[in-house]
Amino acid sequence: MRTQAGFSLLALLTALAAGAALAQPQTPAQGEGTLLVNPHQSYVQGFEGTKTCLACHEEQAKHVFGSIHYQWKAPAPNLANAGSQKIGKINSTNDFCTNPSFQWIGILTNDQGKVIGNGCSKCHAGLGLKPAETLSRAQLENIDCMLCHAANYSREVVKKEDGTLAWMPAARNNPELMANIAQNVGKPTNLNCLACHVGSGGGLNFKRGDLETAHLSPSRDFDVHMGSGMQCIQCHKFKDHKVEGAGTQMSGMDWPTNAQRPQCESCHQGAPHQKNAALNRHTAAVACATCHIPSFARKDRTDMRRDWSKSEEVKGQGRFEPHIEFASNVKPAYAWWNGKGTAALLDEPVKPGANGKVSMYAPQGSIGDARAKISPFKYHTGRLPIETASGMMIPVAVGATFRTGNTMASALGGAKGFRGKALAAKDVSYVEVDRWLGIFHEVVPKAQALKCDDCHGPTATRLDWKALGYRGDPRSAGGRRVKQ
Repeated sequence: MRTQAGFSLLALLTALAAGAALAQPQTPAQGEGTLLVNPHQSYVQGFEGTKTCLACHEEQAKHVFGSIHYQWKAPAPNLANAGSQKIGKINSTNDFCTNPSFQWIGILTNDQGKVIGNGCSKCHAGLGLKPAETLSRAQLENIDCMLCHAANYSREVVKKEDGTLAWMPAARNNPELMANIAQNVGKPTNLNCLACHVGSGGGLNFKRGDLETAHLSPSRDFDVHMGSGMQCIQCHKFKDHKVEGAGTQMSGMDWPTNAQRPQCESCHQGAPHQKNAALNRHTAAVACATCHIPSFARKDRTDMRRDWSKSEEVKGQGRFEPHIEFASNVKPAYAWWNGKGTAALLDEPVKPGANGKVSMYAPQGSIGDARAKISPFKYHTGRLPIETASGMMIPVAVGATFRTGNTMASALGGAKGFRGKALAAKDVSYVEVDRWLGIFHEVVPKAQALKCDDCHGPTATRLDWKALGYRGDPRSAGGRRVKQ
């Protein structure tokens, strides 16, 4: 389920969508001698859902069906403990809303009849059916092409039609407007991407920390790339509707044979600091983002800790949520990272680390690893339920907490919904968890990047050099020696 806070951006997008769609130019039909702004205007006379798109784009829909945006799982070569498993949202867990598979779509109301949740499929690239591994016509018609290809489109509510719950477009009662939206499709814009990725984790900027509402129209001071007009798909490239790379949360990849994430060096090649040899030497051990993203959550606060063992009322909204601790303008945590990591898997008992916490995702790398660089992260902590006897993680049924504030009911509901086990409260205990989420966005102009004295010298506090494996500040104690 998604919290009510998660609807705020979508409400904004709905308003933008209505205005943008009505503002689209109506160009002459094909054959009248005038160049079309968008050739779909001659092909689409009315919109009957995805079947309209499939009339010409069935092969593309098959590509979407096999993608991580639809399947929500994929091979994970950068996840060291995944083995041959496909990993993704659908079969893993996290310390935000945990697992979506048993709370996919619904209409959750409070005692006053107000809708306070509709399910985790709110940001799935489908219309309500859960993805299946076997291709079928029903699965193809479930793909919501407009979600990614129409910047003036948004989904608003879940309705039951013919006994089936489905997501409905905001313009569902206006056939002329829906046809106009379908006529004016194109490549995904930042608006399409942000509509889901800003609201992940239950609220605006809750999960990522470095994707905010300000990215809808950022200044260069806020994000030098997006503030200069760059689109998400320029870095996150797509081929056959499959995206290159992956984040640190799941590591499932559409293109597992190319295990690289988008790299700064793809554009900033060679010696990026021009004549500054000292800075150029840093790039062997320090990730670009470490110096060029000094802080995140600079406009929207972000969730830094979520405790599913207790809840609190959200005043004026008729619902509850787990205890969440927020922060703004956060300084990243830093760790060595070689691009690989380990994750807590749902088919294994939990294993607390040396710090006593179960790591939901931990970066791999060390001072002696030539592939590793000091990288910035959002370090998130939480508290999650496990089955005491088996040590297995229990994804929570979030609706029970949203509606009543009863977090134990969420744990028991999750055990039943995900594992099929009828547990009692005495069978459940809670563990401390942590997660390292990579920080990649909100690059500032070079004048605002970290300076030498931020990390080096007697008054510098940005980096804990000894915790990173150095004998002390490398400016005086010497740099690292890597294993060849």
